[in-house]
Amino acid sequence: MRRSVSIAVLTAVLVLGIGTIATRQKMFLAGAQQKPETTEVQIDNFNFGPGTLTVPVGTSVTWTNRDDIPHTVVSTDGVFKSKVLDTDEKFSFTFSKAGTYPYFCSIHPKMTGKVIVQ
Repeated sequence: MRRSVSIAVLTAVLVLGIGTIATRQKMFLAGAQQKPETTEVQIDNFNFGPGTLTVPVGTSVTWTNRDDIPHTVVSTDGVFKSKVLDTDEKFSFTFSKAGTYPYFCSIHPKMTGKVIVQ
């Protein structure tokens, strides 16, 4: 009888241990999958490139001014607004909600772009 109890206890310990390992692996993989994505938009020759960008929720987008003159990045909805960016300066924004976010340069309003967040 003692041997049966010992085997049952050992089996329970092994099952719980395996369950704990599996749970830790799932948590680790979930954390690895939730790592925020990043992407870049170049401002060059009075254009945002790419002009339209599609990203998942949680993505951080960085705009870099490669022109010799200043530009801004301003959401038409007022969701984000950069300072005036001189050459090689950057502005970043993390998109936490799905939606379409059109934007423009407030200095040169014909410069437009769009971020689609899914």
